[in-house]
Amino acid sequence: MGLLDTTNEEPKSKARRLAVSGVALALLLALTVWYFFRFHAEKRVVEHFFDALVAGNTQRAYQIWQPRSSYAYKDFVEDWGPNGYYGPVKSYRIETAQNPRGGGSGVIVVVTISPFAPFPADDDPAKARRMREVRIWVEGSDHSLSFPP
Repeated sequence: MGLLDTTNEEPKSKARRLAVSGVALALLLALTVWYFFRFHAEKRVVEHFFDALVAGNTQRAYQIWQPRSSYAYKDFVEDWGPNGYYGPVKSYRIETAQNPRGGGSGVIVVVTISPFAPFPADDDPAKARRMREVRIWVEGSDHSLSFPP
């Protein structure tokens, strides 16, 4: 047996090592869960908005957009309606959600919208040309939607 070879370990050091490892694992797990769910509420609001558009319910989508807005319903339909600038929206995919550079009171959610249902596969170039990426601002205080500042 060599000088550094031992067969038994002091009980206090083993318990300390297990406690430190447990705390480190719990912290890592908490950070992982926080990272993946930090924008969950904002994504859900955007999902509700686009679900209403896909269903053709522009009234409901307008209510979700900005409850206290100067954005007139007529203008909203010209942008988001079936014949609007972004329409028709038949399917969508939420790509990312991120805090804006330089801070801010909301979150930018990036959504790819498509005039096709179901959402086209990534390997379909003909349909991919008709898809559009839209950035939606979700205000942190009341979860109202608008275009990013």
